[in-house]
Amino acid sequence: MGATFEIGLIGLGKMGGFMRERMRKGGLTVIGYDRNQDISDAKSLDDLVSQLSAPRKVWVMVPAGDPTRQVIEQLGELLAPGDVVVDGGNSKYTDDQVHAAKLGEKNIGFVDAGVSGGVWGLKNGYALMVGGDVKHVSLVQPAFDVLKPAGDFGFVHAGKVGAGHFAKMVHNGIEYGMMQAYAEGYELLAAVDVVDDVPAIFKSWREGTVIRSWLLDLLDNALSADPTLDKVRGYADDSGEGRWTIEAAIDHAVPLPVITASLFARFASRQEESPAMKVVASLRNQFGGHAILPETAAGSQTGEGTGATAGATDHKH
Repeated sequence: MGATFEIGLIGLGKMGGFMRERMRKGGLTVIGYDRNQDISDAKSLDDLVSQLSAPRKVWVMVPAGDPTRQVIEQLGELLAPGDVVVDGGNSKYTDDQVHAAKLGEKNIGFVDAGVSGGVWGLKNGYALMVGGDVKHVSLVQPAFDVLKPAGDFGFVHAGKVGAGHFAKMVHNGIEYGMMQAYAEGYELLAAVDVVDDVPAIFKSWREGTVIRSWLLDLLDNALSADPTLDKVRGYADDSGEGRWTIEAAIDHAVPLPVITASLFARFASRQEESPAMKVVASLRNQFGGHAILPETAAGSQTGEGTGATAGATDHKH
């Protein structure tokens, strides 16, 4: 590695593009690749790799599943022993173990990174939960240090390969439960005649209460813009991570009644209008920039995924 830390970044959509900008502002050299050549720094994955000094660090920010698998397989053919691949998308933790094993056959390291922060990450920093061998994590640490929020919190080396995405999966499950609790509280407050100003109640809770949180701040933002949420359709999609959290709970016989109920509530939102789901839809727009469907529109919204495709400029959680 030269005097300046270098890293490749594949997938320059909403989140990947902001991450590139934050790392560059932090003094790092970032070579980005996206199939949209208008925003790409490299013409191809091969070109990206050729611009990096050994040991190469390449961060993948594409959707989980086949897109991630295909990119990692290509990198396995292009990188050399001693290089490291970081999967910063919303991959299932079991996929991480497969990717690490395949890259390990060629002595290429692998780190899984759960990333939270959404559209606010450029300004506030990204919460990072990573898994992998210490030597591989250490190679990428300068990038983690710049991406994380200022201060003592926001980064954890959670354990071996898969631990980062497992931690992010549970994080998203907790997020489901918190959003649902706020949403149900909103619906009850709005249903009674004795309460005159529901948005003012949520605003008052932002200080001095035990339920204050960033999500509450974002809900206040949403209600300030649309006090009765008339512009929002009460439809909320779910990401794979919410379902994977419940699957893992079943596998390990861990009861998750709140998180499970919050997932099922999203299913209900697709069957009929729900004031509570309008809150969830608004919060997802506030923290992740996910589209809000008009009141009369049909269809679905995107999930909470943090990644962006290498061929698209817009994309979790």
